[in-house]
Order: sequence, then structure tokens, then C-alpha cells
Amino acid sequence: MANTERLVAFWDPELNITRRPDGTILLSQAAPLAPYPRCITDSFAHWAATTPEVDWIAQRGPNREWQTLRYGEAFDRIRSIGAALVALGLGPDRPVLILSGNSNAHALMALGAQHVGVPSAALAPAYALSGGDYAKLRDIAGQLTPGLIFAEDATPFAAAITEVFGTAIPVASLRGSVPGCAMHAFEALSTTAHSAGMEAANAAITADTVAKFLFTSGTTGTPKAVIQTQGMLCSNQQIVRQAWPFLTQTPPVVVDWAPWNHTASGNKVFNMVLCNGGTYYIDDGRPTPDGIGRTIETLREVSPTWYFNVPLGYQMLLDAFETDAKLRETFFARLQMMFYAGAGMSQPVWDRLTRVADQMVPGGVLLTTGFGATETGPFALINCDRQETAGNLGLPAHGVTVKLVPQGDKLEARIKSPSITPGYWRNPDLTAEAFDDEGFYCFGDAFRFADPDDPAKGLLFDGRLAENFKLASGTWVAVGPLRGKLVDDLGGIATDCVIAGEGHTDLGALVVPDRAALREIAGADLDGEALLTHPAVRAAAASRLSAHASRATGSASRVKRMMFLSVPLDFNKGEVTDKGSINQRAVLRHRADLVAALWGEDPRVITVTS
Repeated sequence: MANTERLVAFWDPELNITRRPDGTILLSQAAPLAPYPRCITDSFAHWAATTPEVDWIAQRGPNREWQTLRYGEAFDRIRSIGAALVALGLGPDRPVLILSGNSNAHALMALGAQHVGVPSAALAPAYALSGGDYAKLRDIAGQLTPGLIFAEDATPFAAAITEVFGTAIPVASLRGSVPGCAMHAFEALSTTAHSAGMEAANAAITADTVAKFLFTSGTTGTPKAVIQTQGMLCSNQQIVRQAWPFLTQTPPVVVDWAPWNHTASGNKVFNMVLCNGGTYYIDDGRPTPDGIGRTIETLREVSPTWYFNVPLGYQMLLDAFETDAKLRETFFARLQMMFYAGAGMSQPVWDRLTRVADQMVPGGVLLTTGFGATETGPFALINCDRQETAGNLGLPAHGVTVKLVPQGDKLEARIKSPSITPGYWRNPDLTAEAFDDEGFYCFGDAFRFADPDDPAKGLLFDGRLAENFKLASGTWVAVGPLRGKLVDDLGGIATDCVIAGEGHTDLGALVVPDRAALREIAGADLDGEALLTHPAVRAAAASRLSAHASRATGSASRVKRMMFLSVPLDFNKGEVTDKGSINQRAVLRHRADLVAALWGEDPRVITVTS
């Protein structure tokens, strides 16, 4: 038990370690993975029968009131939607494409499809709202061939739908229309009479049935349809339950903004709530200057038991915690765990967050992370021990085997578990490339042991192998760890960075500024170049960069020049995902002029002072 004051039960890991003669290391848990349901809606059916009046999901209405759905009524609607989709002749080759963001209707549509073996595929709404040539949406359309498109409000998506899909595919919506397309009212779908065809389709589901598709762009920017089977989703939730037994003792209450087109929330958090009879409050805020106010509004009303955010989101909440006692009290009132992902958490944010948690909760609250991917369900590694610093990924969870393969001076991470994807839809070549000859999925990432003498102390991320590069001296640069280190060393003025320097004798960085911190340094309410070039800002950045450089142990860990990014990262160019993760290679490719300027005479460049 990591938090005895609140009796929060975590796993008790017992690590199996196998070392092969070639240096390969296999890690797994001694205890087996317990049985799990065959279909994700089997869990929903259980709660609909045992706790039908409990709120399952809630969203804000037009006047900011909560619109809720209870388990009993929701399952009735899920089965109705399933009956309607069976009648429309949908299936794996004609899935449901979901274009709009998180909502009660989105949740019902996805589960209604999955209940009858019809895959759903939620996309980032920006793919269809950004205009231009809709390149990513066209790629997806070619891969999936949807049989039905769902958009809560069809009107904003009409141009993309007609240009990319034509008018032959029917559209379901709560409001709005797409000229020329057959329209299905969501209310009619969700009140369709239950049918024998629906029941038969549900009974035919196996662990191998495709439940959904999730798209990941990787480093190329081309969306890849990652198959998510029913067995993946169900086994992954059993993996979660054995790592976090407290979920089975207290149904989770979650306040979450992260998009369901990503695996973190669309799989882990969404299914974690429904598999444990909990309540999901859809946060319509975002970790942005404009959106954080809505998140704070919700967290002043709802006390979560489990909370997820990206590091930038926690940083913004911390600024509010320090001045808003009501927010602090409500947020920590029954909190059992805080989880971060999407980017590395800087040490200043980690320290501030653990400090306020310790002040609010006797014994504190576990702040942690893990490691996984769209292809892994995503839950794979988890740390449940309190740490002094950010970054410990923990150990493989039950049912998961991690394989560490020597690659030069790195250990490449590979994984096998029941929640690994069978591959990429209609792409056998890419599927074959993703797995080794023993069937382990290859992350393309390197891990290292937190304590080389004690593997049970957990694993640390050691960089993406594809992101690493060589300096002109031939020295390899481990980009992932260095990014986190530089952000820490800049002491709160950066939210993230991109490392550059391939072929040069030293390293540089393009830095994403924390504008609130820079305004405090400048002592003025500035923005744009006026803020980034303010003498006090430049002096503070140069001082912190110099301190970083002085502590480095060699050229591969010493950044000597930096430039603040004045233009935000571009989602449409693949520089950043809609949950805030940076694609290092895409930024370097699209901002090659800024990279080159780092080693020129550009006045925006900040260098070490000695």
C-alpha cells in the first residue's frame, strides 16, 4: 500500500528476469493475468444490471449544466444503436467513422458499434475542420472505407465529408446536415427496437473481433490504422485492475479532457471507468490559456478519485492551486492517484505538484507515469512506488513481457502481451515490420534500468532510436533524455523543446516557451517577439542555459544555443498531436530555417555566456 492514510491499494510486483547469452533481457511478472471478459460491453452489461441508477457519463449542456447518462438507460441505448447498425449492414469492412469530439453521443455510438462487432474509428476533429486538401482525412478514407459517418453537429463537417467521401456514405448526427447525403437522426438510432440480429451479432463476438481502429501518425505524418480487438481492450483493462486494485474497491470518478481518438483516454481511461462502474465527467477545457478556465471550473465542482493530465496541464493547474483554495480542496478531497503522460514532466513541476499534494493529503498522493503505445492497448509498464524525481516508467504489468535487446550501447524495448495489436489494417508489410521473429512488438524506443544493480527499481526511457543522431565528432546524442534534462535545467521557462545539431560540433534547441513564466521575468504583460526578446527574458534564459551547459558531462549532453519558438507548433503539419506531444522529427523538418539559424548570426539565438 503506497498511501496508507487513504488505504489506496496498488500491486505487489514480483519480477521474473531472464538473461540470454546475447545480452537480451526478458522481464515479466511472476503472477499471471487473471481472466477477462470476451467483449468490452459485457462489463457495461454487468453494471447496467447491478447499478443501473449510477451515473456513467456526463457532459456540459448549453448553459453549463451537467447532462448525465446512467448505466441502465445507457446500455438500453447502446443495444438500440447496435440494432440499427446491424440493419444498415455495417461491419469490419464498413465501420463507423466518428468525426466529432468527446461527448455522451460519441460514447454511445462507439459502444453501440462495438456491441455488435462493428468497429468504430474516432478521428481528431481537426482532420476534417482544418480545410486545405484534407490530406490526412483522404489517407484515412482510403484505408477504412466507412459505412457510416457520425458527427454530433454535421454542418461544420459537411465540406470535408462531401469533398473526401462524396455523398454516397450516410451520415448520423444530432443536428445539422450534409447536402446530398442520406441522414440518420441519432435519436432514431438510439431508440431502435432491440432485435434478434443485434443479439446474434453480439453473441458472435470473440477476442479476435475488431473493436475499433485508432490512428497514429508516427514520424512520417501518414495516419496508420492500428487494429484494436475486443481481446486487446478487455485484457488491457484486467492488466489495469491488477496493477491498481483500488479501482475495484472504489468506482473511479474521472474528470478528463483528453481526446478519445488517442489511446490514453479513448482506451485506457474511457474503458477503465465503464469496466469498474465509475463515472466519467467530460472536461470541455484544455491545457491552453483559453481552455484551462473550463477545466478549473469543473474541478471546483467535481472531486476526482483518479486524475490524468499532460505535464503542461498540471503546470497550469498548479498556478491556480496556489491562489484558489476551493479548487485545491475539491481536487484533493478524495484523490487516490495522479497520472501524467504525453510528455516528460519537468522536475520543477514534479516538485511543486508533490509538495501541494503532501500539504493537502496526509501521506500524499501517488504521482506517476507508465509506458505504452497505441499498439499495446496502451497499458504495459507502470510505476506504483513514490519517487523523488519524474520519469520512472516502472515495470511490466501482469501478462506483459518486456524484451530488452542490445543495440550498441542502448537496450531496445520490445513487448508481448494479450493487449498487443495484431497489426495495421490492410497493411501487411507495415505489420510485418512492427514485430520481431519471436512476435514481440518493437517500440523503436530504448529503456535503461533506474538502478543497474536492481532491475526491480524500474525502467527509464532512454530515447527514441529513430530520433537519435550523431554530432560531427561521431558521438551519438540520446535525444529523449536530453530533452527532459534541458527543460528541467531551464527552470520553468520552457514547456518542451526540440534538440538539433546533427552534423554540428555542438547542440542547439528550439524551445517552446512558458509565456506566463516569461512575463513574470519581464515584469510586463507582453506577448510575441516583444516578450521573447525582452532583455530580462534573454538574460534569464542565457543564465539557465549556461548553468545547464556547465553541469553537462560531454558534448552529447550539453546544449549551447537555443531559440524560443514564436510560432506555435502546427497540428496540421504533424509537429504536435492534439494532446500536446511533440514530434521531434517533424519540427526539425518543417522548421529547418530556424534550425540553420541556431548556428548563424540570428539575433534571436541565445547562447551560453561562458
